[in-house]
Amino acid sequence: MFFAPAIRQASAASSSLGVENNAFERFMGDMFGGLRGPWDNIEENDQSWTVTLDLPGVTREQLSITTEGRAVRIETSPEARRQFKGRYEMPQAINPDGCEAKLENGVLTLRLAKVEQTSTSRQISVS
Repeated sequence: MFFAPAIRQASAASSSLGVENNAFERFMGDMFGGLRGPWDNIEENDQSWTVTLDLPGVTREQLSITTEGRAVRIETSPEARRQFKGRYEMPQAINPDGCEAKLENGVLTLRLAKVEQTSTSRQISVS
């Protein structure tokens, strides 16, 4: 038997207090791999992730999308017909300068650019 619990967003009470506990989401991601969030479709290449999310009844003006480190935050304004608020962590850091968002026919498509990994290793001479 396979048990797959549903991942829910933080309750209004905990988010209003500024409490964000992502331990369960991180655990599920580590156990089952992949990205955490209600993505409908995920495509990945060496430079970016392309993810889609259904947001019917929401306009461009009502959406706010921000990135910080590995996290992407999507939320609607208070006057939107459909309220949505979510924060999701990607497997590695996001390059905010290379990101794009497109909302068409109620489907949000995000292209989240990956931060290029640079090597910090170097040869140390022994004296």
